[in-house]
Amino acid sequence: MIQAVDVHACGEPGRVIVGGVLDVPGTTMFDKMQYLATKADGLRQRMLREPRGYPALCCNLILPPTHPDADAGFVIMEQVEYPGMSGSNTICVTTALLETGMIPMQEPVTELTLEAPAGLIRVQAECANGKVRRVTFKNVPAFATHLDAIVEVPHLGTVKVDVAYGGMFYVIAEAAQFGLKLTADEGGDIVRITEMIKAAAAEQLPVTHPDQPGFSGITIGQLTGPAHNPTNHMRNVVTVSTGKLDWDRPTTWTGVIDRSPCGTGTSARMATLFARGKLGLNQDFHHEGVLGTVFTGRLIAQTQIGPYTAVVPTISGTGWITGFAQYVVDPEDPYPNGFTVGDIW
Repeated sequence: MIQAVDVHACGEPGRVIVGGVLDVPGTTMFDKMQYLATKADGLRQRMLREPRGYPALCCNLILPPTHPDADAGFVIMEQVEYPGMSGSNTICVTTALLETGMIPMQEPVTELTLEAPAGLIRVQAECANGKVRRVTFKNVPAFATHLDAIVEVPHLGTVKVDVAYGGMFYVIAEAAQFGLKLTADEGGDIVRITEMIKAAAAEQLPVTHPDQPGFSGITIGQLTGPAHNPTNHMRNVVTVSTGKLDWDRPTTWTGVIDRSPCGTGTSARMATLFARGKLGLNQDFHHEGVLGTVFTGRLIAQTQIGPYTAVVPTISGTGWITGFAQYVVDPEDPYPNGFTVGDIW
């Protein structure tokens, strides 16, 4: 029996496993992530696939930290990969840990350190009356590797893109060049176009993190455009893949839109803006998602990651608990690790 807390961060669902899983082998959280990915991937499949999961869902496994400075560790599980870091999932994890009492809440501000596979994440949670009102975390350094790069995308033609790391390697393209305004009713086109761009960019623009070679390759895509609310700065829509791509059958490509403004995607976007001189240090950056919800980003320092000029971002947002659940697998269940069906996958 697995105990979980269901949470959403500005719309993005992030299930948090808080019990029922023994510690995972590994001397670091990255090692534990690798163990799950290579030797115990059934947990991810079971929790994210139907009938226990659904395409938009992410999942987090709370584990004892391996670093002495950390209060808790967590491994992030998504539909086709294990990201090193995720902003919305960090907000969901913080909300679950504090509102359930797994880590004592201090009002008005609780400070804690989480250990993600990508490194230590310092968190400040504004709290009142037992509720986490706002989570602000310092992300891993973000940096741009390509600006205005040209990729040739079958079925789309020549596309200009940026590539940046914000906890994952993103390919970022302007939505206007495809006639998109980044609204929810454009979801099908957003997913198809983003998946095409991501597949082409991954082939044509290889990237590897200089300090963590285990993180390599473009694995996620983002379309960007003007904000719909004039109080915000920009709008983005990130697409998470849910299947392998087939260039001969582009109409069948599947992915799911991040319902939130995406923390690592916001970090990557701020890195490209900083590299262009369009966003400075210590300036708030209000980033809309497809629902109109907002993460507030801020670049607080400049640093160096290998050959790249990097920035240290903070991301702020809010999470809400939606449920508490206990998940089981009947020994006669024909689908112990769940299933996928081609209508939505």
